[in-house]
Amino acid sequence: MSATDITSPPWTVRSAYLAPPGFEAVMEQELARRGAGDLCWHGRLALSGAPPVACLWALDIWDAPEEHAVPSIKGAARIMRAIQRNWAGYVPTLHRRSALVADALPPLRPKPLPFPAVGPDAHLGAWTLLSADRLLLSRTKSSPFVNGEVPFVENRTDPPSRAYLKLWEALLRLGRWPVAGESCIDLGACPGGWTWVAASCGAHVTAIDRSPLAENVASLPNVTCRYESAFGLDPESCDPVAWLFSDIIAYPARLLALARRWIASGRAARIVMTIKFQGETDHDTADAFAAIPGGRVLHLWHNKHELTFFWQRDPS
Repeated sequence: MSATDITSPPWTVRSAYLAPPGFEAVMEQELARRGAGDLCWHGRLALSGAPPVACLWALDIWDAPEEHAVPSIKGAARIMRAIQRNWAGYVPTLHRRSALVADALPPLRPKPLPFPAVGPDAHLGAWTLLSADRLLLSRTKSSPFVNGEVPFVENRTDPPSRAYLKLWEALLRLGRWPVAGESCIDLGACPGGWTWVAASCGAHVTAIDRSPLAENVASLPNVTCRYESAFGLDPESCDPVAWLFSDIIAYPARLLALARRWIASGRAARIVMTIKFQGETDHDTADAFAAIPGGRVLHLWHNKHELTFFWQRDPS
């Protein structure tokens, strides 16, 4: 059986994967490569009868799903309250009934986060109604955020583009960010969103791009602009830096070679790099990034048709 939109699968659900909006097909391709087996779709939630597998494109992975018959709204809430306090609902259908279930649970009111900030650390489960009388829940899931969504208190004045939100989210996921006294290199920095983030944290940033940065970013006292190619820059010619950033538009294979070159040079302690896809998704290269020792790859809430690569020389 191929992937289908049947809400109630003919097998026990053993894992579930929440796709980013618009990228259900991309995640489905990856899950097929991972051996996730047959899928049934419930909105953007892919239900599988196979045990959980790693999935780079999933915003959230439900790794302990349970199905329960629920003859009433209070009955659904009673089941979840008996297990734990915090539950996040995914609601692609049955909106009114789901809202009543949520009202019967302890309130969960996530607020936009200021930056810098650390992510939530409270245990959070997930639930959805497959039908009016069928509850699917998972006591644990991969993301500490509701449906993998990471809202921020946005700065709509200073950054030259919305790309800064990707780096905010990446640094929040890492649990650390540049600080005063640290040096950073931002490859392909124009128009300067990522440079602005690092400089706003107090670090010194060397911005590498043939094109000029936005004037308000280029004029910051802790920003140095070098008008040259990010790919032409020899890591061996650079002083060691605490952070290497890259949000370059380039083919994934070329970015992979760039990342490997910087890692081999030993000049960067940490790397945050966007892997951008043009046309078809290059799953092989994404897997090659994920296989780099000390690295990991995630699809962030603020990513589009792209993934984010994290690497630390000393993960501790």
